[in-house]
Amino acid sequence: MKSKILYVEDEPNLGKIVNDTLRLQGFEVQWETDGAFVMSYFDDFIPDVCVLDIMLPNIDGYQLCKKIRVKYPTLPIIFLTAKINTENLVKGFEAGGTDYIRKPFSIEELIVRINNQINIHQQNKEGQENTSTKVHDEIAIGLYKYFPRRYELLAPSGTIRLSNREGELLQMMAGKGSQIIERKEILMNVWGDDSFFNSRNLDVYIKKLRNYFKEDSNIEIQTLRGKGYLFLVKR
Repeated sequence: MKSKILYVEDEPNLGKIVNDTLRLQGFEVQWETDGAFVMSYFDDFIPDVCVLDIMLPNIDGYQLCKKIRVKYPTLPIIFLTAKINTENLVKGFEAGGTDYIRKPFSIEELIVRINNQINIHQQNKEGQENTSTKVHDEIAIGLYKYFPRRYELLAPSGTIRLSNREGELLQMMAGKGSQIIERKEILMNVWGDDSFFNSRNLDVYIKKLRNYFKEDSNIEIQTLRGKGYLFLVKR
């Protein structure tokens, strides 16, 4: 069965080249030039990977990514953009992107990254299925409770809905107790790849978890430079 690609690019010449090449490589492609129209038919064409330009008419790639993430929290999303400074990189990952390619790019690189994202996503799904019977119904973390099956974190002020990846990261870190968890171990287990892009993505997710636990001063995620992290719950 062909892998399905949602490709959103408003530059007609580039869009046609990429669309035609991906089709020749055996992908099923839905090419859209305006991000505002994507969500209206998204459920009828659920892709295996989204490839989004950032500078789009009406709704930019960041906003579109956030909309997709609400409905499909684990779907791979690759950003294509000429903007590759740290601020834009972090903004892309905070929006929910899983990879980033700088323009101009080679089609060969894009295809490799698409296939890589598909493989990582499939491996993560298989891993979740294999370990589903081992998932605890509830994990107590200081003043919080985490429900892994629902990806819900119950805070003193209310319920926080986590993304699939946030949930995996939290469960992995909380399961280590006061033991050091290496950065590479997290990347390989949660992302399936320790690339630079995923490493920056991890920084964003650690920041998010720290913010989620701000209501309990006894919970601390320590960064150990050159080693990894400590997830501490002080008694």
